[in-house]
Amino acid sequence: MKVSLKNYTFRYLTISLLAVIAIWALLFHTFILDEVYDNVDDGLKNQKIEIIRQSYIDPSVVKTNKFGLNQFRILPVDEAHYDESNRLTNEMIFMPYDGEDEPYRVLRTGFYGRDGKMYSLEIRTSTVEEDDLIYDLSISLFALYFFILVSILLINHFGLSKAFKPFDKILKQLQNYRFGQSKELEKVETNVVEFELLQTEISSMINRNEQVFNDQKLFIGNASHELQTPLAIAINKIDLLLEQGNLEEKEYIQLADAKKSLWRMVSLNRSLLMLSRIENHQYQEKERINFNKIIEEILEDYESIFETEGITVKKEFNTVFETMFNKDLANILISNLIRNAIKHNNKEKLISIKINNLNEIIFSNTSDLFALNPNEIYNRFYKQGFSVESNGLGLSIVKTILKNQQTIHIDYQYKDGLHQFILRK
Repeated sequence: MKVSLKNYTFRYLTISLLAVIAIWALLFHTFILDEVYDNVDDGLKNQKIEIIRQSYIDPSVVKTNKFGLNQFRILPVDEAHYDESNRLTNEMIFMPYDGEDEPYRVLRTGFYGRDGKMYSLEIRTSTVEEDDLIYDLSISLFALYFFILVSILLINHFGLSKAFKPFDKILKQLQNYRFGQSKELEKVETNVVEFELLQTEISSMINRNEQVFNDQKLFIGNASHELQTPLAIAINKIDLLLEQGNLEEKEYIQLADAKKSLWRMVSLNRSLLMLSRIENHQYQEKERINFNKIIEEILEDYESIFETEGITVKKEFNTVFETMFNKDLANILISNLIRNAIKHNNKEKLISIKINNLNEIIFSNTSDLFALNPNEIYNRFYKQGFSVESNGLGLSIVKTILKNQQTIHIDYQYKDGLHQFILRK
């Protein structure tokens, strides 16, 4: 799941802090215990010295063979078990007050008494505070972790929001940017070097792309204008040759094919010129357009073509489809969709145009082709199937018109063996 940069950072900070605090707590606990045991051991060793010293002053001390109030005992030992070294251990010893075993630190050592005999000295002290220490430490760490998280959340919300405000403004400008409709990006004031560099590079990139785009549009427009005259001259000269009537059948066919190819070039040239004009925003005037009437008018204009091709056209207008649109572009839009249905029809020769109560215009046609790729059919020079008559610009012009007017959008679907292009408000 996608998340914002701030939440993404907060999530990783949370996980990282948990790991860091856990490691820190383990090290801190080890260090504190080491210090506690070190202090306890020093106390036991000091107590050992005091007890041995007292045994020389008061010989009755060596008769303390049970742990009492002073928490030590002295037992006689033989030479085989005698050891003067300090042996420190952690042991669990029953405490009557709690009614359960509790941790103790025990020191064992040996010494020679005043009477010259060998004795074993055991001194113990409770370390029950260690459990309390671990508990208190855990509570403190949890409180610290919670406090740090809340602090990061507040800093993340207030501090980082302010720090990222220039970035959000730059991103919003990019979201509102439309290729070919360039406006100079507003300068966003920021003290962050990276944001300043990002803004500079984006502006530079947009300027380069807009320059290339404008150069391409200018080239297409100029080339289309310049091609009109030589194409018209070439077609006229072919017509003159064909009218002479002294040509052989083979030559006549070749000239007819050449004329047909030239007319295709004329069609392609007009389509490119039309795209250039639309992209140059030469059709800005809008009015309330009744698409029902436009469809009726265009169908009348194409009536002879339908008769020649043997195409059946079914109409079903359940409502009036009206919206703000440029009248010239509306005619081109509907005309291109109808021509597309004619060019790519099959032997069933059926075209259906329906305006339903959902404010949709559905253009349907039979075809030998299966479902088309909706991500490619609007690309320039993309051809459906292998139609020689198509220049691959009809649907591209449709998409460009709708993008220019921004009041209608188009969808494609393949349903019940019919290719359907659906115009929706």
